[in-house]
Amino acid sequence: MTQYVLACRSLPGPAGATPMVLLHGGGGDGSTWDELAPRFAQRRPVHVPDLRGMGRSERTGPYGMTVFRDDLLALLDRLALDRVVLVGHSLGGFVSFLATLAAPDRVEALVLEECPPPVPLGIPVPTGLPPSAPYYDREIRPAVLETLNGPDPRWWAELSAIPVPVLVVAGGPTSFLPQDVLAKMAARIQAGELVTIPVGHLVHPEAPDAFADAVETFLAGR
Repeated sequence: MTQYVLACRSLPGPAGATPMVLLHGGGGDGSTWDELAPRFAQRRPVHVPDLRGMGRSERTGPYGMTVFRDDLLALLDRLALDRVVLVGHSLGGFVSFLATLAAPDRVEALVLEECPPPVPLGIPVPTGLPPSAPYYDREIRPAVLETLNGPDPRWWAELSAIPVPVLVVAGGPTSFLPQDVLAKMAARIQAGELVTIPVGHLVHPEAPDAFADAVETFLAGR
């Protein structure tokens, strides 16, 4: 079987620094990181993929959280990235979380920006395509929401076993995600930290400077 290959753009950074991978949220693509990727690349190489079925990546199923996870790990292999900093927004955060559970030795640090916690969320399945993503495969959304509404219960239990530093970035009361559960998720992780930037679900697009400062402070303090 031919392995699925994610579209990915890379920005060079200082030699010897741990590379960073930026994962976008559902209904978007890697362009959501256009403002911040060059800033992060001042300190490290940065890689910005488009998840399966989104952006420049082929619209080829199957879709699902564990599929996205495996695509990400395959990308690390293809780029010969032994160890990375993973930064994921929303869907990308959930994928980064699953990749860390599956291969903790590949992850130096993890940033979860408005990441849906692995508890049943009861999100209704909407119809139509997100207006922000003209190349978004409509089959993605129901597959993703099936997992968010019925996650593997082991994932919440395994939060306490994550061995790497984790920054949970919450968007505050205007986010649709349960902020109290995000706080509990951060507290459950051994080396978990919580920061709230109260701009809603789209933290890094709405408050790029505050988000970048929070990430860099977290990484500098590891």
